[in-house]
Amino acid sequence: MDFNMKKLASDAGIFFTRAVQFTEEKFGQAEKTELDAQFENLLARADSTKNWTEKILRQTEVLLQPNPSARVEEFLYEKLDRKVPSRVTNGELLAQYMAEAASELGPTTPYGKTLIKVAEAEKRLGAAERDFIHTASINFLTPLRTFLEGDWKTISKERRLLHNRRLDLDACKARLKKAKAAEAKATTVPDFQETRPRNYILSASASALWNDEADKELRVAQTEFDRQAEVTRLLLEGISSTHVNHLRCLHEFVESQTTYYAQCYRHMLDLQKQLGSSQGAIFPGTFVGTTEPASPPLSSTSPTTAAATMPVGPSVAGLAPPGEAALCLEEVAPPASGTRKARVLYDYEAADSSELALLADELITVYSLPGMDPDWLIGERGNKKGKVPVTYLELLS
Repeated sequence: MDFNMKKLASDAGIFFTRAVQFTEEKFGQAEKTELDAQFENLLARADSTKNWTEKILRQTEVLLQPNPSARVEEFLYEKLDRKVPSRVTNGELLAQYMAEAASELGPTTPYGKTLIKVAEAEKRLGAAERDFIHTASINFLTPLRTFLEGDWKTISKERRLLHNRRLDLDACKARLKKAKAAEAKATTVPDFQETRPRNYILSASASALWNDEADKELRVAQTEFDRQAEVTRLLLEGISSTHVNHLRCLHEFVESQTTYYAQCYRHMLDLQKQLGSSQGAIFPGTFVGTTEPASPPLSSTSPTTAAATMPVGPSVAGLAPPGEAALCLEEVAPPASGTRKARVLYDYEAADSSELALLADELITVYSLPGMDPDWLIGERGNKKGKVPVTYLELLS
């Protein structure tokens, strides 16, 4: 191989000079050029951004994939630039087991039918989870990794280069200081001394030449240091743009998470209604409790509250059509037992004369009638009576 010995010797000399300067700074034997306060603040903010981005990235990966072995496997596939194989979610696996159990235990039995219904719901939940993981990985995790593996590596490289330029600058300052001291000493001693070897004392001309050379090296080192400091400063100021980008990604992550939980809510609400109706058919004449999350449309931020249908008496004719409901409701007397108090969770505006308008936090009396839709109850407030939605109520014991 063709080695450039001069370049190799030069690099070795530079490395040795930097090592000496660094060691002397650690022991307090050399002066160190300090960066301005604004630059130090930029460095601190960049380090903080990098550290918290790593923590958020790791914890989000744990949230999306709790299995550490699976995370290690996905990491290896990514490093090898290979496609990560499709993985069955826990919900889909549970759905598979439930479907197999129903097939073996009897799909026509009540237990088997319920297993099939729950399996279908769990399969939909697993599919929703898969979509959420895919969306969150693209819209949130990928930008964070791009910053750590791209922008941050560039910043770190320029910071190391700035550190080396700073060591070179301080070494030149120390060399110039020694040259000036030697020049001052040489001016106080004759140029020629016959009593000692001339190699031990520099002449005034040689000292001046050394001083000029050290001053020239210092100017070059100062120029390179200033140029590198400006490059590094620009990269550090770009952290603000990184924050804006991460903010947008965070909004997208929250949006995908909201969509995921909304889908889960709808799937479980549908399953709950199916199980409630089937349970009423299996156990006729008994009280059927259906715990429904009481909340307005999914865009609301109100908490979920448990609600239950009321006991029903013996089977009678159903309610009249909506057009005649107002007249029938006035004539219907509440059951002797089975009425309960309920607290209204949200304001509700009646759609027609058969419904009762509600105000949040008011207390009303509610009960159920045979043949009613399980999502509705009869509510009474004073001399007013009408249908009220169960999801807007919190039944009190």
